[in-house]
Amino acid sequence: MNSLKAKNVILVVDDDFDFLDLVSTLLRDEGYKVDTAKSGQEALEKSRGKIYSLALIDIKLPDFEGIELLERMEETDPKMRKVIVTGYQTPENTMRALNLGADAYLVKPLKVEEILETVKRQLMERDKDFKERYILLQDSAE
Repeated sequence: MNSLKAKNVILVVDDDFDFLDLVSTLLRDEGYKVDTAKSGQEALEKSRGKIYSLALIDIKLPDFEGIELLERMEETDPKMRKVIVTGYQTPENTMRALNLGADAYLVKPLKVEEILETVKRQLMERDKDFKERYILLQDSAE
C-alpha cells in the first residue's frame, strides 16, 4: 500500500447508500483510509473528533444542504479539502459552493477516473499548502 495514500483519511458524505459504498470501496482499493457519513450532522460529529484530509460532500443531504455543511466543516477543520458532489448542478450552486470554500465541484454521474483524479489533485494541493505554510513559519522564525 502506498504510504502517502494511507496517511490521508477521506470522509465521504452522501445519503445514497449505493454511491457511498461504491466510492468508499473505490478509494479503499486505491489505498486510502475512508470514513463515511449518511447525513450532515453525522459528518459534523465525525469531523469534530477526527482529522480528515478531504471530504466528498453531496449537495443534497437529508438534514441540510451540502453547502451548509461545507461552511460548518470550515469551522471544524479549515485545512481539510472539500469537494462538492451533486446530481443537481446549477450555475448558482456551483458559484455558491466555490465562494463558500469548496475546493472542487463534481457532477454525478461520476466516472471512476474523475473521482480518483480529483481526490489525487486535491490531496496534492493540500500537501503543497502545508509545505508552503511550513516554509513561511521557518522563514519567520529566523
